[in-house]
Amino acid sequence: MTGRIVVAGASMGGLRAAEQLRAAGWTGAVTVVGDEPHMPYNRPPLSKEVLAGKEPFESLAITPKAAAADVEWRLGTKAVAARPDERTVELGDGSSLSYDGLVVATGMRPRRLRCPGPLAGRHTVRTLADAQGLRGELIRPGARVVVVGAGFIGCEVAATAVGLGVREVTVVDPLPLPMVGPLGELLGRALLKRHEERGVRFALGRGVAGFEGAERVAGVVLGDGTVLPADVVVESVGSAANVEWLDGNGLDLSDGVLTDEQLRVGGRADVVAVGDVARFPNARYDGVPRRVEHWSIPTDTAKHAARVLVAHLAGTGPGSAPFAPLPTFWSDQHDFRLQSFGAPVLGKDDVRILDGDPEGDILVGYHTGGRLVGVVALGGRAATLRAARHRAQLLKQPALTA
Repeated sequence: MTGRIVVAGASMGGLRAAEQLRAAGWTGAVTVVGDEPHMPYNRPPLSKEVLAGKEPFESLAITPKAAAADVEWRLGTKAVAARPDERTVELGDGSSLSYDGLVVATGMRPRRLRCPGPLAGRHTVRTLADAQGLRGELIRPGARVVVVGAGFIGCEVAATAVGLGVREVTVVDPLPLPMVGPLGELLGRALLKRHEERGVRFALGRGVAGFEGAERVAGVVLGDGTVLPADVVVESVGSAANVEWLDGNGLDLSDGVLTDEQLRVGGRADVVAVGDVARFPNARYDGVPRRVEHWSIPTDTAKHAARVLVAHLAGTGPGSAPFAPLPTFWSDQHDFRLQSFGAPVLGKDDVRILDGDPEGDILVGYHTGGRLVGVVALGGRAATLRAARHRAQLLKQPALTA
């Protein structure tokens, strides 16, 4: 095969896409572009082992597979515009790349709070530089830390900070329980108790109105007027998709980039999307397009999208069943783990304890129409192994009807 495929985005999704293009038989050129100066690295440890100093930053590096050794990497410059009709991508350094196929893998960036107050002392955790800067602040003696957002990253950072000996760690969230959005009330209450027992404080049901301080944050002002003293603030309030470079092409970019059931973008067979920027219908469930920000998704989407794109460029058609991944995630916090298979968010109205109890290790099932659509374990290794045993059952489930 001749020609070139451009992969826009040089994180995990971009790396897996490059590898899977070779695995699918593409022998032409592959060029990966990304704004960070680093080769792809593993992000989940940023808020845990690496932030805690248990593993060096160098341990995050991911070595591309041998089959992708000839891939060209254009790092330190991002895609800033695309012209699908002309099959070109414009880069931040002023250059442009022509392509026969395009992979959209530009991922997400952290949302920031738009509140009055100083910026110094406020952090996010998404990149290597983020984690390096935050670690330097957390190990300062006597630091008082406020984490805004009780989702996965927020709870992981709070647990890491407590483990580092930070004297005050408070998590703020407008919702009534940690992780109640994706997991529901049962596990939300269990998580709250576990974190409080290990020294994390919570200010729930309240948002942030602003920040006190002159040149640097000294306090977090809540919506009810309460002021939490803070030397360090970690903002973990969700993500925004990096899709602005695709503006002007008639694409649905309202929440990531919309794809069809084959991960093709905007009805074009020569453009596919991978990773958490892709909003795709999952044939395993109800067919409603959704983005999925789980560690397994870059690999799952890359495998499918690469096959579809290479088949098109080879003139053989998609040749694939609709994309139907089984989402998987885990989250290590303190001395326990959350392990999930499936789509718990679709079954939050029918949650059942499958094993254990909220006071100890627990395995919870999420159901839609009486059908198991997700399982989540909370606890030690035994609990997570029990969750893994349900994976085969979930894989065998027929598709839900819309």
